[in-house]
Parts: sequence; structure tokens; C-alpha cells
Amino acid sequence: MASLYERADALALLSCEARRARAGSGRLLLFRGPTGTGRSALLRASICHGADHGMQVLTVSCSPEESGEPLAPLRKMLCPAAGCGQDDDDPAMDPGHRRHADRLWRLLCSRAAEAPLLLAVDDVHLADHASRRWLLDAARRLAALPVLMVVTERVQYDVSPPRPGFSHGLAPSLVRAHTCGPLGRSAAEAMVHEAFGPDTDPAWTQECVAASAGHPLLLRALLDDLRVVAPDGGRSGSALPDTCADLYPGAFVAAVTWWLDSAGHETATVARTLAEVKGCAGRADERDVPGRECLLAAVTGSGPARVLGWSTAMTRLGLLRPDPVQGDLRFAHPLLRDAVLDGWSHERREAVHRAAADFRYRRGDSAEEVAGHLLRTGPVGMPRSAATLLDAAAEATRAGRTGDAADYLRGALDEPLAPGPRAEALVALATLEAATEPSGGIPRLTEALRLRERPRDRVLTAIALGTALTRRGESRAALDLLRGLDGVREDPVLARTVLAASALFAERDPALGRAVHAELGTARGGDGETSAGTRGTAGATGPSGPALQVLRLRYEAAAGLVTAEEALRRLRGLTTAPEDPLAAPYLLGAAACVAQWADALDWADQLAAAGLAGHRVSPLHPAHDLLLHVRIDTAAARGDFARVLTYAEENGLPVDGAGPAAAGSLAARAVLALVRTDRLAEARRLADGVTVTAGSVEDDGEAGRFRYARGVLRAASGDRHGALADFLACGRSRLGGEPAGPAVTPWRSAAAEVQWALGRPREALALADEEYRLATAWGTPRVVGRALRVLGEVTGGRRGLALAEQAVELLRGAPPAPGAVPEPGLGLELAPALVSYGRLLTAAGHPRRARPLLREASVIAERLGAAGLLTLTQDVLRVGGARTGSAPLTGEAALTGSERRVAALAADGRTNAEISDLLHLARRTVETHLTSTYRKLGIQRRADLAGALTMTAMTAMTTAPSRREPGRPGTP
Repeated sequence: MASLYERADALALLSCEARRARAGSGRLLLFRGPTGTGRSALLRASICHGADHGMQVLTVSCSPEESGEPLAPLRKMLCPAAGCGQDDDDPAMDPGHRRHADRLWRLLCSRAAEAPLLLAVDDVHLADHASRRWLLDAARRLAALPVLMVVTERVQYDVSPPRPGFSHGLAPSLVRAHTCGPLGRSAAEAMVHEAFGPDTDPAWTQECVAASAGHPLLLRALLDDLRVVAPDGGRSGSALPDTCADLYPGAFVAAVTWWLDSAGHETATVARTLAEVKGCAGRADERDVPGRECLLAAVTGSGPARVLGWSTAMTRLGLLRPDPVQGDLRFAHPLLRDAVLDGWSHERREAVHRAAADFRYRRGDSAEEVAGHLLRTGPVGMPRSAATLLDAAAEATRAGRTGDAADYLRGALDEPLAPGPRAEALVALATLEAATEPSGGIPRLTEALRLRERPRDRVLTAIALGTALTRRGESRAALDLLRGLDGVREDPVLARTVLAASALFAERDPALGRAVHAELGTARGGDGETSAGTRGTAGATGPSGPALQVLRLRYEAAAGLVTAEEALRRLRGLTTAPEDPLAAPYLLGAAACVAQWADALDWADQLAAAGLAGHRVSPLHPAHDLLLHVRIDTAAARGDFARVLTYAEENGLPVDGAGPAAAGSLAARAVLALVRTDRLAEARRLADGVTVTAGSVEDDGEAGRFRYARGVLRAASGDRHGALADFLACGRSRLGGEPAGPAVTPWRSAAAEVQWALGRPREALALADEEYRLATAWGTPRVVGRALRVLGEVTGGRRGLALAEQAVELLRGAPPAPGAVPEPGLGLELAPALVSYGRLLTAAGHPRRARPLLREASVIAERLGAAGLLTLTQDVLRVGGARTGSAPLTGEAALTGSERRVAALAADGRTNAEISDLLHLARRTVETHLTSTYRKLGIQRRADLAGALTMTAMTAMTTAPSRREPGRPGTP
């Protein structure tokens, strides 16, 4: 017999009552409890105990098959010989069964006279009415007989109302009862250790206990299966299966099924319904019963109060538990839930979800709660279902759960929809699918285009389809699609919108780009110099329009055909002119791009935010990538590379190199950010996983930008020949049909540095001269300073020294005050310029003049987190004979004095505006100090500052200037 755990009280009670019966004073001993808690095991222990102590043992197990035959269990127990206990009268002719009952009693007494007697009756709740009445009557007369009657009864809260218990109506002195419950954790774990050894994996053991809820019947059946499928007891690190399909030979499923059958059809239906609708339990009504019980009752047709009582009882037994996140009831383990559902047909499950959806719709639950059931029913064929799924998709999209929104839209498309709503659903789903698959959504957009009737809707859908085609490398197909649209030429706004989209599509193909940008020049008309004050509405409705003019300006700026100052002047007029909302995203995207190239970073951010948020630009809009890349580029220009990588990850790029990526601008920006922060191994993993977009050509600007980033990575890794090949390939790329200038990609400077390192001064000087000429034509300090630095390096001598000094002065602007930090955007170029100038001074025999420059470069490199650049500056300092220390890059010791003061005030609850006022700093400088502090301290939020700073740092607040009072001038 298997070991009994936590049943010492029951066995002690058995021993006591058996001793009393052997002494001549019998009694009824009742073991009761829910299914699977070991009642039958206790009965078997009673039988063994009686036999060991010389008692006669008579046993019987009641069953539903014999419930229609009066006194059948008693006749089987007291007179097992065939025909015993029957006479000429048929029991059916004796409605009261008195004669048969008396005969059975006399037989019991005669047996008890021979020796003490133990009657063992299992599952008395299944006995017929006459047998239950005889046993109860016998229990009242056992006190004078050496008879112990041990009876087991299933007592559990079921959904169907139960009949009175077996001992109902008996005086307490006539019966001793013991209620069995689930095992405690320690006892259940002991059962697992008995089966698999004491060194069984603890986590695996806990999973076994949870799957059985500590019920001995279920746990033993589960262990029987696991002896076959997991004989090592989880020692290899394997987890417990979540589905019963992984269990063989199926003892656990059989035990769970028997447990459900024992509870009755109504209870089993409620249990399986709860298992099927897990996670869809809904809201709770505090004035009545919880919403989950209302739902279960409505779906199964049971009473809510009975369902509530059942769920409460099952929770106390450990079979159900509240979900820690959602709060709804679930089965204690996925394996238990799967066993409950085993054998339930797919049709039955769909019917449950249809009923649940109908109930929750009538109750007024949210569209997502109703749609969660509709997705599991298959097509319903009702307009109400489609409308609910579309509403749910809108809710999920607003909440940022795009995966759920896509599921709802797919479900809605399976329902009957009118052409208009179906086209809207197709476009919305294609937009969500395109976020994870570059060519995703093309079939859906093609169908949506066929359903569109209004010209405006057809144009918008065709542009979305063209964006998807362009991302797949089919720019020519996208342009042909737009040219083939009907009813566009008659509407000036639609015509301008199609031309603007065509300009962005054509950038992937140089020949197409030149043709489309020629159209832009024609559409612009003249020189496009209409002032903001005199333009009026004509600028928005005429053939040119501000959006097309800004796109043309972007093309000219990229090719170096206009100065930055002139580009910004023209932008100010064009961005203030009225434009139709249909063309506004193109205007904002192109304007933000030009502003970022011209180092107007704040303005570029504002324009990008207005396009992405204000106009809700869809990911399938041609301007979406343009706006997104501007936001990333402004972060990179400020040295905020952590934000660059965050933006990349948010838009589906596997920054960790875990999957393939397209050779586009997003991958290029991420690789550059990783290189700038000296995370070369991660950058290599990402670059190795990048594949060139299907259908792209060598002159593709997107692929060219990635080649530039890969060249920077190869140069930093010591692969100079590979880097030079990438830089020269980038130089052959085109943006709109023309080679990109240094404001877009400084490939010439990068190639010149590599050529110089390879011992090719003539080639290096030619590239550096050309870069300087183009940079001077554009005219921003960043671009010109970078070109001067490289030209000075490859020129050398006195002229090279003068050029490097000029680069430093240009990038620094006015000489900074002691301890001041330059603007982050220029700091990215200033630090390398300082190193070049310092290195040239050292080579010319002026190491003393070089040291302050190199130390300044170290401060900038440390603030930017550029460990490689910091190491280079310290090496140059050592070459010049200066002493260098190991300045920390992270932790509180890495904070500069200004960073400590700003961080201490922020930790005290001051806002950026207040800190700026107290320390007489620009707000941008305050934000820069805080960003650098977060990186060095390894924190993400302002709220973490107080815990990361020590008291020493907090005392810096006392040295800060006092808050100015209103109306009083601050001290200088």
C-alpha cells in the first residue's frame, strides 16, 4: 500500500474506534472530503488495520450502475454467495424492503457474534436510497455490537445543489467524522521525492505540486506519467510540460477526467468553461457577485450564486487561484487546465465563446473584452461582430498593443464588411504588418486600392502601397502605380501630393531621382522666392506649393547646391506658408531634414514632432522614415547615442544582432551609435546581420549610408582596406540622383583618413581638398570644422598646423570659460579636432601647448562615453611627456563638478528651469549634464538620482546660488 501523508489524525481516530469496536461498542466512522483527497486510501488503511487486529472485514464499493437496484451493495457485502439473502419474494414486490433489510441485519448480527466485524463501504454517496437508509439505521444500533462501520463519502461544493449528507439526521454521538483535504506543500513535495529521489530539482518539484494542487489522486497520477516522460525528475533543467499531449501514458488526464465526472455534468461544464475563457473573465460587480461568476453562469445556464460558491471552494482547495496580474480566476497550472479541457470538442469551445461574447456585449463590456471571445469563435457572419472587432482594434492601437490590434483586424476581415470599412481595415492591418515585415501588407493594400472609390482615398492608399513597394526595392513599380492613378491631375492638391511622394520614392533609383526632381524644379516655378508675407493661400493651392519647394530645397542642400544659411532662410518662409494637410507631412519631413543638416537641431526636433505626432503620420507614409531618421540624427548630433539605439529598437531593428536587418538608414545610425560608444563587438554583430534590401542597387542612398557606417566600424576595428572599400562605395551612392554632400555623409573625409593611414598621401589630399570645398559651400561649423581637421592631418607641416588650429577655433566658437563644457553637437567634432591639433603640435616640438588641448579633449570624450577617444588622447599626452591618470568613466567619481551640482539640485526636486536659473546655465546645458550623469551612474530616471548620489554629492546643493526672489535682479 502507498504511503499516507498528513493522515496521522485520521489513522489515530481509526485505531481508537477499532479498539472500541473490538471491546463490544461499535460506531460509525465517516471519512469524507472532495474527490481525489485520499478517502479511498484511508478506507484501504482501515481494512488493513482491521485484518491485522483479527477483525472480520467485509467491504463493498458503491457505484452509480447499481444505484437502481435496492440493497444491492449490502447483499454483495454481507452475503457474497450467489442468491444469498433472497427468498421467494422479489424485493421489487416489497416497497419498503423491510423483510430484506431485517434479514440483512440478522446476518450482520450473526457475523458479529463470531468475531469483531469491520464493515468498509466506499463511496456511500453513490448507494441507492434503500442501502443508505439501512446503513443509517444500523449506525443507530451499533453501540451494543463489536462492529466498526467505516464509510467514505464525497463531500464537495458542486454547482448542482447537493442532497443531504450521509450522516444527516444522526446524533453526533453515533458518528465520528474526519474531513480529508489536499496535502500541504511539505507532504506533497515528499511524495515527489519518494518517486524521483530527494535531489529532485526544487523548481520542478514545485511545478508538480502546483499542477496537482496537492490532491493525492492527481499528484500520484501525474507522477506515474512523469516516471515515463521525465525520469530524471527535472535534473537536466527541463520544465514540466504545459500540455497533456506531452504526458504518456495519460494517467493524469484520466484522473482529472474522473474528478470532473464525479462532480457531475453541470460542475464539469462550468469547470471546462472557466478553463476555456481564462483571461476573459471581465470586470467585477461589487454590488452582486464577481463578473467572472456572472459570465460563467450566463454561458453555462447555471445559477450565479452556485457558481460563486463553487469557485470559492475550488480556490480554497488550491485547484483555482487568482491571477496575480489580472485578478481573474485560473486553474492552478497550465497542465491542469489542459487536462480539464482534454476531450472537449472544438465546436463546443467555439459555442462557449459565442455565448460569452453575446453576454459581454449585452452587459456593456469594452470592445476588446468582447473581441477576445470573437477571435476564438471563427467567423460569426454578423455585422455587429465586425464592428466590435474594428472598435477593439482601435482601442488596442491607442494603447500601443499593435499585435492585438492586428489580430482584431484579421478577425474583422473574416466577417462581412461593406467596401469602405473593409478597405479601411485592410489599410490599417497592412500598416501594422509593415512594422515587422518590410514587404508586409502589399496584398492587403492592393485589395484596398481596388475597393477605393473617391480619388483622395485612392491616392492615399496608392501612396501607402507605393511605400511598401519601395521598401521592397521596387521604386519603379511604385512610381508607375502613382502615374496610373485616375482623377489626380484635375485636383491640384492631389497632384502635388503624388509628386511629393514620387520624389521620396525615386530616391532609391538615381535615374528616376533625376527625372522626378526635374519635375520638382518645373513645379516650383522660377526661383521659389515668394515671401511669407505676400504668399497667402496661393502658395498652397498653386502648382508649386510649399511642400514641393521644400523637397526641392532638400535635394539642393544634399547635393551642396545651396548654403546652409540660404537654406534656413528659405525654410523659414516656406514652413510658415499654409499647406494642405495632405501635403503637410512631406513639407515637415523635408524641412526637418534640412534643418538638421544645418545644425538647427531644436527646430528640426520641433518639425519632426509636428509631423509624427501632430499629423499622426502612418508608418506606411513616405515621410514617416524621413521624420523618424531626423529625430534619430538630432539625438546623435547631441551625443545622446543611448536614445539613438532606443529609437532603433522601438522601430524593429535588432540592435543586439539577434536577427537580420535591412541595409537602410536605421541600421546605419545604430552601427554608428555603437561605434561612437566603443561597443565594437555589438556593432559587428549588428553589421554582420544586415542584408542589402532586395532589389537595391549600388547607387541606392540607403545602402550607401549603411556602407559608410560599416566603413567607420571597420576603420575602428583596424580593417583599413575594408573601410576604404565601404567609403568609396558610399561615394558612388546618390540621393535624388546626385552625389550627397558632406552635410549628409562625410565619406570623403573618412576615406581621406584611411588613405593617409595606408600611406597614400596624394589620394588622401585630393579627397580632403574636395571635402573642404564642398563643406565651405555648405558653411556650417560642424561640417567645415570636420573638413579642416582632416585636411590639416593629411597636409601636415605648418599649413596643416594652421588648418587644425582653424578647425578648433571654428568648432569651439568663443573660447570656453574654465570648466565649461562645449555644446554637445559641436563637441562630437571638437574632441577629434583637439586631438589632431594636439598631435600636430607635439610632432612640431610644442608638447606644452598641446597638453591643455588634449586634456580638454579628454573631458569631452569622457562626457560622451567615448572610451576609445579618451584612450587616444591619453596616449598622445604620454607621447608628449605629460602625466596621465586613470580617470573613471562610470560611477559617481566620474562626475564633473558641474554635473554634481546639477544632479544634486535635480535630486532635491528642482526643475530644469529652476536649475538653469540658480546656476546661470542654459537649459540645454542642464539637460546635457543630466543625460551624462544618468549614463555615468547607470540610472534611467530622475527619481533614481537621490539613491545614486552619496551625501557628499548632495552637499553640493549648499554651494549653489540661492533662489532669486521675484522682481530682484540676479547676481552675475
